[in-house]
Amino acid sequence: MKTSKIFLMTTLLLAHVFSAVGANAEEDTKPVSERFKIVTEHRGTFAGERVDFRAVVENYLLKNNDEEVYAEAVTFSYVADQRDAERPVTFIFNGGPGSASTWLHMGIMGPKRVRVPSNAEDAGLPPYGIEDNPQALLDVTDLVFIDPIGTGFSRLAGVGEAKDVYGLEEDARSVAQIVREWIRTNSRWNAPVFIAGESYGTTRAAAMLPYLQDGPEPIRVSGVMMISQAMDYTGSTPAHDNFIAYATYLPSLAATAWYHDKLQNKPESLEVFLEEVRAFTMNEYLPALFSGSTLAPETFNDIATKISRYTGIDETYIRRANLRILTGRFVKELLRSDGAIIGRLDGRYRAQGLDTIAENARFDAASAAISAAYSSAFRQFMKADLDVALERPYYSSGPEVGDNWVYDRSEGYNEPAYVNTAPKLADAMARNPALKVMVASGYYDLVTPFFDAEFTLARHGIDLSRVTMTYYEAGHMMYLYEPAFEQLASDMRMFISSMLAAK
Repeated sequence: MKTSKIFLMTTLLLAHVFSAVGANAEEDTKPVSERFKIVTEHRGTFAGERVDFRAVVENYLLKNNDEEVYAEAVTFSYVADQRDAERPVTFIFNGGPGSASTWLHMGIMGPKRVRVPSNAEDAGLPPYGIEDNPQALLDVTDLVFIDPIGTGFSRLAGVGEAKDVYGLEEDARSVAQIVREWIRTNSRWNAPVFIAGESYGTTRAAAMLPYLQDGPEPIRVSGVMMISQAMDYTGSTPAHDNFIAYATYLPSLAATAWYHDKLQNKPESLEVFLEEVRAFTMNEYLPALFSGSTLAPETFNDIATKISRYTGIDETYIRRANLRILTGRFVKELLRSDGAIIGRLDGRYRAQGLDTIAENARFDAASAAISAAYSSAFRQFMKADLDVALERPYYSSGPEVGDNWVYDRSEGYNEPAYVNTAPKLADAMARNPALKVMVASGYYDLVTPFFDAEFTLARHGIDLSRVTMTYYEAGHMMYLYEPAFEQLASDMRMFISSMLAAK
């Protein structure tokens, strides 16, 4: 794929050069790197179209209102035509909070991908297969992968402190600033802007919109692609007494039981089966949960029987659980008789359970199966194809982020509440009547359930006529399953192309 190499820097960078923020810098001031840019030339074929493009790895020094550097962000960009200032550009990030963009980068949207088994088998030991990705979207848009501060190569710098970036609003503000600085540096003010986020990245995408579309330098966003959406945590937090989540998760539990052949008289069609489960959840299960202890015994028994039929869990267990199946327990209970657990990120995965009588699984079977492959392959790709040799570690999962993350740092007393950025998406769509949204959901995702996506999008004043919902027989990272990988890439390409054609 790579045809030639160029290595550029604004100043000489020997391994990793630091400069002081000022002559009177305080002792706790963090180092600030010199600006750098690493450029390599490549050629690839995407959706059948031959594309010459440049890969650019560069850093941006983020400044606060006092023009003091507080963070250094490093982005990975793939730009097809430097002369076309109006070519669309898509900004991409993963979630966490605390995750780098490795998953989307090497899973579906970057020019290279790591090959892992499509059938939910363990990825095994290195070396892992790294191959050209003909489904990357470079035929229709430039791609900019953002690693939020504390992830990838991005770090706090200068006067920066944890409270400046490690929170819902702080993170949204800083990532929006990275987008704006990239546009400024590359003179792309008149380019259509798309955002693609996965998991917490969808929380961030909605939270970013006010920081992008408002203020002294407003940037209108053309479209947002949400992969495994997580805007309103009411429906994606399976916790005791959160009766909404018992309901939003039930169809995903049913889909996973269907996949593992744990249903008596298993329906032939998953989609038809899930329509039945949706109807039961809305019309019978939710009212039963709402009724609580006032539920009539005969109704209780009927609901327990149906939940057992839909989830493959023994009816006695469901009665003892008072009709409430916590997802963390389900991943242990579904295959307990086999001595196995299933994955939360992707219910297709299974692994040997170490404690056959434990209430919960000790690890995520899906994450354990594939994480090392993505981490190793991306680092190999950076060195071999992009000529990146920075001495600092590349954090797939930022160690400082989780330790310092605070969702709400606003002043005053705030009663505990679930995170919810869906109203910000609704407001952004009201202010920008051309903004459209694509929401991609996996049926076997036991972290951000597909029924919660429907529940969230339907109840916050969001204009559903501008929302495209897509579904895949896969999990949280639906691109792990090859047919879903192909379909998701096609759906994203169609989403962008249709918006450009409508102009």
